[in-house]
Amino acid sequence: MAFGGLPHGADEDTPVFVISVAAQLSGLHAQTLRAYDRQGLVSPGRTAGGGRRYSMRDIALLREVQRLSQESGVNLAGIKRIIELENQVDALRSRIGELTEELAAAYAAAEQAAAAVHASYRKDLVPIRHETSLVVWKPKRR
Repeated sequence: MAFGGLPHGADEDTPVFVISVAAQLSGLHAQTLRAYDRQGLVSPGRTAGGGRRYSMRDIALLREVQRLSQESGVNLAGIKRIIELENQVDALRSRIGELTEELAAAYAAAEQAAAAVHASYRKDLVPIRHETSLVVWKPKRR
């Protein structure tokens, strides 16, 4: 086992815990976990045989559902909506990060293109002599 009780190579999203272990880690009864799964609050991964496998992220979400229900008095429908909105916010933040990186790359490319254009101007310039001449204009009288 790696640090944190996870198998080597597993991360917080790897579904590794059977329902009895997930129940113990979350402080909830296994039947409660099944009910949350049916209601779409916490949907664990599944094995080929259909058994539930919970990740550390699932365990944290189970604890959050319990906290919102017990401490804040939010009903399960409200908790489901909160989870959906938090997921939406996370997705939007991720997209903003992607767009920010794309914009920075576009600015850098534009600056490089402008620098290349300015550099090409210097090659096309023709040197001229810097002389000052004075021309006096005298209009003809009619």
